[in-house]
Formats: sequence, C-alpha cells, structure tokens
Amino acid sequence: MSDWNQKIIEEFRANGGKVGGMFKEASLVLLTTTGAKTGNLRTNPVVYVRDGDRILVFGSNAGAPAHPAWYHNLLTHPEVTVEIGDGPRLETYTATAHPLRGEERDRLYARQAQLDPAFTGYQAQTSRVIPVVALHRRDTARAHALGDELVRIHADLRHEMAALLTEVESFLADRSEAARSGARLPPPSLGAQLSERCLAYCDAVHAHHSNESSRGFPLLEERFPELGPALERLRREHDVVEAIRHDLQRTLTELASGDAAKVRTDLRRLASELEAHFDHEERHLVSALNAL
Repeated sequence: MSDWNQKIIEEFRANGGKVGGMFKEASLVLLTTTGAKTGNLRTNPVVYVRDGDRILVFGSNAGAPAHPAWYHNLLTHPEVTVEIGDGPRLETYTATAHPLRGEERDRLYARQAQLDPAFTGYQAQTSRVIPVVALHRRDTARAHALGDELVRIHADLRHEMAALLTEVESFLADRSEAARSGARLPPPSLGAQLSERCLAYCDAVHAHHSNESSRGFPLLEERFPELGPALERLRREHDVVEAIRHDLQRTLTELASGDAAKVRTDLRRLASELEAHFDHEERHLVSALNAL
C-alpha cells in the first residue's frame, strides 16, 4: 500500500494534481499529517470535495474495519498540509483539520454518497462511522483569533454530546419497548454504531485536552503569569474528565450486549464535567488567547 500510494503521490505532483488509472475521474488532494506516535510527516492521497471556503475529506479506508492512520494523526495534530491541483500547477497550504459530528457529518456524507455511490458501499461494509473531516485553510485572522476558535470547538463538542445523549435515550427506549412487547431487541449493529460514535467523541475530547496541556497552557503561563491559578484548576479538571472518559470507554464494550444504561450514566457525568470545564475555560482564557 505504501508503494502504491507513493506512485500516486509522484504522479499527482508531476501532473499538477492529475492522476490516471482508477482515480482518473476522482478529485484528490495530498494530505500530510504528523504521526500521532512517531511525530513523522505522512502524506496520503485522499478524495475531497469543496464545501464553501473549506474542503472535506473522508476516512473511508475503502470500507475497512479501522479508520485510516491519517485520521488518528490529525486528531492529535490538527494542523495539516494540503496539496491541491490549481489549473496546471499545485497549490500548497496549511490547514486546520476539524472532524465533523452528528447531523452535519451525516448530511455531508450522504451528499458525498450521492456524488459518488462508492461511498454508500464503503459505509455498508463497516460498522464504524466513516469520518468526515473539514479542512479550514489557515490565514492570519483565523490564526490570531485563538480564543474564538476555542469557543467554536466547545460548541461543536457540546452539540455532539447532546446528539449522543439523544441517540442513547432512543436506543434504551427502543429496547424497553421491544422487551415489553416480546419482540426482538434492536440488532447489535445499532449498538456497534453508537459505540463507535461515542469512542470517536472520547478521542476528540482527549485530543483537544492533550493539545491544551502540551501547547496552549504553557504558552499562556509564559505570557500571562496571573492565569496560573485558573490554569491549575483547568488541569485538575482535565484529570477528572480523563478518568470519566476511561470509565466510558470500558462501558462502551457493553453497549452492543444491551447495557446502555451505564453508558447513559457515564455520558451524563462526562457532559456535566465538560460543561463546567468549558464555562470556566471560556471565562478565563478567551480574551487572553485572542490577545496572542
């Protein structure tokens, strides 16, 4: 696969973003991510579609059981490099990767499946929810508005948590109704999809907090020493959230077998802690981040 990808990459760069063979009619970009474990740069050709001032890429992995490695990389290191065809030449720029969640993800994946029916087949082959990732081109104004970006990330995480809680409640209600009527319980595949979506949410929270702890908080401490007490409290809250996240991940293995009530309890605990954490963080850090 590595050799095959390398041939496509070389052809892409040599022909201004055009390739032949099975991808002759496909819209491809080269996506370079930073290895989550190694820190090495990795380049992969991926299918994309434009969506306003951003582009969307899809972690189909041809319907394989696991997400592609580049998706795990950008969860840890969301800054990526994009190479895209621009007439006879290539354009290269830095972008920020933002995995889409909930209704927005479902709507845009369905749109892609209409444009390219292969994506319907990819999703049918796997129980995981195929990621849809928005790539936002970095510019000076966006890079400087770090506090506003934090608020947006929190809004996305709040929205996805609400959607997860709604789905789990619906899952429990369906099972209760089936048990009362003596009908068959919802199939395990429904549980597997919910489990995958919850795990993806856990990964997103972990990646967000890891980036804050390793990059954002040290920078703020250096520039604004008076934020020390607030940052220390936020670190403690990170630890609390991390413990709940681990509990939830253990519980998720029970979801397909029917014990969704514990998942709901853990999700509610996580939602409560995150809401308090987000509120504290926004009150103390947004203006300082924007000042950077």
